[in-house]
Amino acid sequence: MNIKSATYMGSFPREAICPKDGKPEYAFIGRSNVGKSSLINMLCNRKELARVSNKPGKTQALNFYLINEAWYLVDLPGYGFAKVSKKTRDSWGKMIEQYLLERKTLQCAFVLIDANIPPQKIDLEFINWLGQKGVPFVLLFTKTDRMSKLQCQRQIELFQKALLQHWETLPQHFVTSALTNLGREDILGYIANINKANE
Repeated sequence: MNIKSATYMGSFPREAICPKDGKPEYAFIGRSNVGKSSLINMLCNRKELARVSNKPGKTQALNFYLINEAWYLVDLPGYGFAKVSKKTRDSWGKMIEQYLLERKTLQCAFVLIDANIPPQKIDLEFINWLGQKGVPFVLLFTKTDRMSKLQCQRQIELFQKALLQHWETLPQHFVTSALTNLGREDILGYIANINKANE
C-alpha cells in the first residue's frame, strides 16, 4: 500500500462523537512509552503526524487520522505508567473500552509490545481481555532495532510462552522498528487485504 495522504481529523473524548462516515478503522494501542507515536509516523511516512513525547500519557483522546481518504488510523491512549491521576486513568479506560467494544467500523486493534523488556502483566491482561471480548487484534513488537535478530526472537518467544498460559492458538504478530521501517510493508499490506476483503 502506498500512503498518499494522512490527515489529522480530530481528537474525540468518547466513541459516540467519533466520525460516522462508515470508513474502516484500525486502532493502535499499547503501554505508555511503547513507541506508538513513532510507529504511527513511520507507517504514514510523516515525521510529526503523531506527536512523539518523552512524557508517557501524551495521547488523551481518540485521535483520528484519515489515510488515503479511505480508512482511519486511530491512536488510542496508552495504558500503564502515565503520570496522571487515577480519575483520569479511569476515564481513559472507560473511553478505550467503549471504543473497542462498541465501534462497528473497527476492523483490527494493533497492540504494541516493547520487545526489549520481559513480558508485562498489564500487556498480557489487556490481550486476554481483547480475546475474551472477541475484539480482533494483532501484536506489534516495537523497538527491535535495539537488539540482535536472535535476541529479538528470544524475547518474542518469551512473550508467546506467557500467552500460551491462556491461549491455545497464538495471535498473529509483526516485528517492527520505527527507526529502520521494519514491518511497515507487512502492516500496511495486512490493512490493505482487510480493506479489499470488505469492498
